[in-house]
Amino acid sequence: MERLNQASLAEIDEIVEKHRNEPGPTIVMLHDVQNKLGYIPFEAMEKIAAATGTSVAEVYGVVMFYAQFTTQPKGKHVINICLGTACYVKGSQKIIDAVQELIHAPINGTSEDGIFSLDATRCLGACGLAPVCVIDGQVHGNATPSMITDIIKKIKAEESCQA
Repeated sequence: MERLNQASLAEIDEIVEKHRNEPGPTIVMLHDVQNKLGYIPFEAMEKIAAATGTSVAEVYGVVMFYAQFTTQPKGKHVINICLGTACYVKGSQKIIDAVQELIHAPINGTSEDGIFSLDATRCLGACGLAPVCVIDGQVHGNATPSMITDIIKKIKAEESCQA
């Protein structure tokens, strides 16, 4: 397992210290770590456990319970596609297939260039808008493969300009 650099460890220490005396700090700390680093490394779980007086196993259990937490680094742009019943019936698998072909990333994985992560989720809580995709936190309802690939192509073009 790759160890974190000193800057990341210092950021984790700062987050832990900031929330140490708050009620129920574990989830707040986990959110802050993920927002700062893009994922929750094992070192963060160790520090959070020590600060809250719980075991690493308990903190890990919280991370694994909530779908929004991840222990793996994500790409710069995260694409979530719902595979819940309503979305699946309305064609979300076709969207996943089109996205995979465009970004060359496996489901629940990251593209080789680190730009995109593709996550398949079981429910995004917007069944009335099925099929639903969330790209960088923005919800796209009544999605189609062409709609989502157009959005991704736009992101790719913006990334090319920044490179």
